[in-house]
Amino acid sequence: MRIFTIGSHSVVETDALPAQLPASGFIWIACARRELEASQPQIQATLQTLCGTQLVDLHVSDLLNHQLPSHYDYTSQYDILVFRRLAAGPRDTDPDHPGEPPPPPVRRSGPPVLKRLDTSPVGFAVFDRVLLTVHPSDCAVRDAYAARLLNATSAEARAAGTRLPANPADLMLRIVNQMVDGYLELRRELTRQLDHWQTELLNPRTRFNNWSSMLDARLSLHHLDEICEDQRAAVQDWIDALETWATPDTPAGQRERELLKVRSRDVLEHIERVVHHVRRLEQSAETAVQMHFSVQSNRTNDIMRTLTALTAIFLPLNLITGFFGMNFEFMPLVHHQAAFWWTVALMVAVAAGTGLVFWRKRYLARTGR
Repeated sequence: MRIFTIGSHSVVETDALPAQLPASGFIWIACARRELEASQPQIQATLQTLCGTQLVDLHVSDLLNHQLPSHYDYTSQYDILVFRRLAAGPRDTDPDHPGEPPPPPVRRSGPPVLKRLDTSPVGFAVFDRVLLTVHPSDCAVRDAYAARLLNATSAEARAAGTRLPANPADLMLRIVNQMVDGYLELRRELTRQLDHWQTELLNPRTRFNNWSSMLDARLSLHHLDEICEDQRAAVQDWIDALETWATPDTPAGQRERELLKVRSRDVLEHIERVVHHVRRLEQSAETAVQMHFSVQSNRTNDIMRTLTALTAIFLPLNLITGFFGMNFEFMPLVHHQAAFWWTVALMVAVAAGTGLVFWRKRYLARTGR
C-alpha cells in the first residue's frame, strides 16, 4: 500500500494510513486488490475519519471483483469508476479464491503482445479530498505514475511547468489517461506482427499454416474492442455526471472544474483512438484472410485454365491418332510410304495453330506475380 499527501507544491509519501486530512491538498491511498481484501476494516475506518463516510458494500465488491467490466457509479458523497487497463503485466489473484495466487495462464497461440496483454480492472473511489485506488498486484501503472508524481516536485519539473493534480478527480483522470496511452505504445508491436502475417498470407511462394494464431489474434482483438467500448461508456458516464456538479463560487474553483472537463474529454478522445485502432487491426486481419482466399482462388483458376487449354490442344491430336488406330484393312494413306510424316506434320500444325489461338486469347499467358 502506498499513501501520498499531495499539496499544491509538494508530494509526501507515508506508510501508515492518515488520521486526519492535511491543511491543504488531498490524500491518495493506492492499494492492491489483495491488500484491500486483508485491510478492509482499517481502510473503511480511515475513510470514515477523513470523509465522514464509508464505501458501500456493493462498491467494495466491485473493487474486489477481478472480472468486472469498466463502468461508472456514484453516491451523494463519492464516485466510483472501474477501468480495465490495457497494459502488459501480471494477473491478479484468482477471483474465486481471494488472496491466493492466480492459476497459471492458459497457453495460447497468437502475437506475443496479445499473450502479455493484461486487462485487469483498476478501481477508483473519488471523494472530495481523498482518492482510493485499487490496483492489481505489482501494478506497473501505479508505480510509474507514483514515480512521476514524486519527480514533479523537483526543480527541473517546476521549471518545465509540470503541475501537480489539483484534486482527486484530476489525479484519477491522469492515471486513466496513462493507462490508455500504455496501449497506444503497445500497438506498434501488434501492428508489426499482423503486417508480417499479411505478407505471409499474400506471398505466393509460402504456405501459411499459422491459422490458429490468426484466429486467436482476431478473437483477442474482438475482446479488446468490447473492453474499449466499456471504457468509453464509463468515461462518458463520468463526463455526464461531471456536468451535474454544482458550479463553484470562486474563479479558481471554476477553472479547476473546466480543467476537469477538458481532461475528461481528452481521456475520451484517447479511448476513441484506441477503439479506432483496434477496429482497424481487426478489419485488417479479416481483409487479409479474405484476400488470401481470393488469391488462392485466382491461382486455382489460372491452373485450371492452363490445364483446360492444354487438354483442348491435345484433343484434335487424340482424334487423329484414334482415326488411324482403327482396325480396318483398307484405309487412306495407311500403306503410303510418307503417310507417317504427313500425319506428324498435320498434328504439329494443328497443335501449333490451336496453341497460337489460345496464346492470342491469353489462355496460356503467364500470370504476373
